[in-house]
Amino acid sequence: MFYDPRNQEHGLPHSPWTAIVVPRPIGWVSTLAADGTPNLAPYSFFNAVSGLPPFVMFSSASRKDSQANAEATGEFVVNIATWELRKAMNETSPGYDAGVDEFAIAGLDAVAGTNVAAPRVKQSPIAIECRYNKTVALVAENGTVASSSIIIGEVVGIHIDDRVLVDGQVDITKVRPLARLGYMDYCVVSESFAMKRPAARE
Repeated sequence: MFYDPRNQEHGLPHSPWTAIVVPRPIGWVSTLAADGTPNLAPYSFFNAVSGLPPFVMFSSASRKDSQANAEATGEFVVNIATWELRKAMNETSPGYDAGVDEFAIAGLDAVAGTNVAAPRVKQSPIAIECRYNKTVALVAENGTVASSSIIIGEVVGIHIDDRVLVDGQVDITKVRPLARLGYMDYCVVSESFAMKRPAARE
């Protein structure tokens, strides 16, 4: 099949778009509201976008509390959602009203950051502290403004639980991070393999 998402219907029971670009890591974004209320929500449109210096991005479909708080306070934390935390992560996914503490709803412990005031999830084995850098609006070639914006943050601190470090490297099979697939489907990383790059051919 082929369809142009700009002007053609796909003809399927559900949109295939989010089932195509997979797996997508889940950025479990924690922020503080202006009144100091913690906020926590998962985003599957999330990734690292730079190595040195490190930057991350997450995309919010409509301007949700995570985006608003990051822009207002200049900070956010990305926590890694894991298999063990899957139910808690899901509990934080509904669009709760502003002022609701999702940490409390999910039974999670909020720990103050080291270089940011925004809290991290104590139970998560990896947390990435970020300074808000910018918001990028997405505009289609016909001028339509997308409901999603890209929020970019510079990484200013990384927490790694020593229990997931083996011989000086992060053992992803100990982290067991969750990733989003299409529809209501998820997967978990429980195994990995190494593959060395070949030398460039002249």
